[in-house]
Amino acid sequence: MPVELRKRKAPAAPAAPAPPAKKASRTTTKTNPVKAVAAKAKAAITANTKKPSTTAVTKNATNGAPTVAVPKGGIDKVKVGDVVTLEGFGGEVETNDGVKTTLKALVEGSKNGVAIFTYPKASTPGCTTQACNFRDGYTSLTSTGLSIYGLSTDSPKANTNFKTKQNLPYTLLCDPDASLIGAIGLKKSPKGTTRGVFVIDKEGKVLAAEPGSPTTTVDVVKKLVGGVEANGIANDAADKEADKKKEDVEKAEVAGEVADTAAKLDGGVEGNGETAKA
Repeated sequence: MPVELRKRKAPAAPAAPAPPAKKASRTTTKTNPVKAVAAKAKAAITANTKKPSTTAVTKNATNGAPTVAVPKGGIDKVKVGDVVTLEGFGGEVETNDGVKTTLKALVEGSKNGVAIFTYPKASTPGCTTQACNFRDGYTSLTSTGLSIYGLSTDSPKANTNFKTKQNLPYTLLCDPDASLIGAIGLKKSPKGTTRGVFVIDKEGKVLAAEPGSPTTTVDVVKKLVGGVEANGIANDAADKEADKKKEDVEKAEVAGEVADTAAKLDGGVEGNGETAKA
């Protein structure tokens, strides 16, 4: 039987070895140590730097009190003791008679400053009580030269009706945009008016700025007026005492001069007598 010869397959060629992986190139950047320290210091200073205040504060040239320029919107609330820049403070408002005015004009037109009480809405019970409290105490409240004003977001017509009906002796101010109300810190968020009182003297120094009830708002002004009157009485007493001391000193000086003159005259008479005997 013939033998069948099978052809052997040629062995497969060995796979080519994979090329060695390229090592990632490492680029070394030298850092300037001086610049690095400077950058860190700058970053630290920036992080610790506070944002500037929206209120510009300077020193008053006369008494050293802080002078505050508050934006029309009243972003920063004024405090007792602040001296505000009246120019542009609180924007423009309107009297119940329809006359445009500003806080600066009101202060300049007063004798010793202004007291402004704020109320939410004319002719409502609480606001009527408050307005009548200022009406009933008007004579004593203005005795030291303060001018009294009511302030709300009501229209001139509404405030005129309120003033007429309650027989109010002072002007009511209309601030529909609440620009002045906001500047003195008595604007209610998001809208509305907080009942309160604001008092400022002729130099722009804030004497009172606080919310309150229909009764306490007038009490704040009474207390300020009482303090001024007490100081006035004390000053009068001190002046009288000083005048009395000055008068006593003058009397003593006159008495001394009289005594000296008398002594000189006596000496002259004795001398003339001895001369005559001789």
